[in-house]
Amino acid sequence: MKKICIIRIRGQVGLDRKRKETLNRLRLRRKYSCIVIMPSKEQLGMLEKIRNFVAFGEIKNNIFEKLIEKRGQKIDKEKKIDAKKIVEELEKGKKYEDLNLKPFFRLHPPRKGIDTKFHFGKKKGVLGNNKEKINELIKRML
Repeated sequence: MKKICIIRIRGQVGLDRKRKETLNRLRLRRKYSCIVIMPSKEQLGMLEKIRNFVAFGEIKNNIFEKLIEKRGQKIDKEKKIDAKKIVEELEKGKKYEDLNLKPFFRLHPPRKGIDTKFHFGKKKGVLGNNKEKINELIKRML
């Protein structure tokens, strides 16, 4: 089952209410926040609605493990987390909350900058579907 990583690139300014609500429902409330989902039909529809405000693509397991290790926030601070075990449990269908992990990740702005141009409907930056290149972007943001 494929996992899709969604990173919010654009901020709050100039957003209409529908897109703002969609980003809130996906827990992408701040710039450079990130979620990893096993997409359902509804979530793919939401992703289509906000594609000009986020970067998304299919994330590899080893990058997902690094993301959990470096940027995963625990709900209960005393308990320890094992990244490999968490990735396996999420693939089986468990939720982040059951695994003592918050369902979003806060990332740094990417090293070496970011290209976010979207000019007259032509994609020239990281916004939209990045397929495999999303893994390189995540590495730069850890």
